[in-house]
Amino acid sequence: MDSTDLKILAILQEDASLAIAEVAVRVNLSQTPCWRRIRRLEMSGVLERRVAILNPTAIGIDITVFVAIETGDHSSAWLSRFAALLSDMPEVMEVHRMAGDIDYLLKICVPNMTAYDDFYRKLIEAIPLKNVTSRFAMERVKSTTAYPLPPAHRAPKGPDTSVHAGG
Repeated sequence: MDSTDLKILAILQEDASLAIAEVAVRVNLSQTPCWRRIRRLEMSGVLERRVAILNPTAIGIDITVFVAIETGDHSSAWLSRFAALLSDMPEVMEVHRMAGDIDYLLKICVPNMTAYDDFYRKLIEAIPLKNVTSRFAMERVKSTTAYPLPPAHRAPKGPDTSVHAGG
């Protein structure tokens, strides 16, 4: 990846709905070379998908819970069962296997406490767990889906006036 690819990634992380023409203008390319770069980034797996990011409160999702899980079983069979269980639970937004005193950290988003209690009961009944600790978010101070890129490659807000070689 070169600096133009990184600029394209920065722009798409901010707004993937932009037309190719707009992205091309911002990175000082014509549309076809810009489109080819984006396709290459998609084909190589750097760009996994383009999605709409919703405001959770606007759709009635008012509670975010971080659930720390300790398990007594670290077998691959247990993990496969655990992963399958969580993949069927739409309120599970993220699952991370952790180093340290907890084994897994889950991000759960639900409309209310009753929905969280339903989730919790399903979880503890479905698979053996040693300890489950829930931490409720009071306020979302920062939320982003954009990964940090080198500072020189943050998304330009308008046309890039620097000179680049084509495609």
